[in-house]
Amino acid sequence: MNADDRNILAGARVATRLPAQDLDRARRFYSEQLGLEPVDERPGGLLYRCAGVDFVVFQSTGASPGTFTQMALEVDDIETVVSELKRRGVVFEEVDVPGLRTTNGIAEIEGNYPSKGARGERGAWFRDSEGNLLGIGELVF
Repeated sequence: MNADDRNILAGARVATRLPAQDLDRARRFYSEQLGLEPVDERPGGLLYRCAGVDFVVFQSTGASPGTFTQMALEVDDIETVVSELKRRGVVFEEVDVPGLRTTNGIAEIEGNYPSKGARGERGAWFRDSEGNLLGIGELVF
């Protein structure tokens, strides 16, 4: 097996899928709370696009346990984004576990991936209308 065979998915585009038990409720949440509108839709699915990257909210009889971050959005100014989303009714998780504590919904996270060139990250988490845990992150240089 050569290197090209091992990297068969390296050129693939990543597309997140988030389950929704009530697609109409999810559409309202993403529109009213997050200010996002689907760029396309089909029966049972809503396609959203942020900065050229797609994610889908799809009708599902299953539900995420919401115990881990399913999708994160990187922003340039987390305080402004969190403040605006709170104004729109988004409730941010308060976290207080060893090594991670939020203050006003935002955590300071030490370290980052060397390829990103950041010394850390600031993060915040909230649940959508379907219980999916979503994150917001800002690189700290």
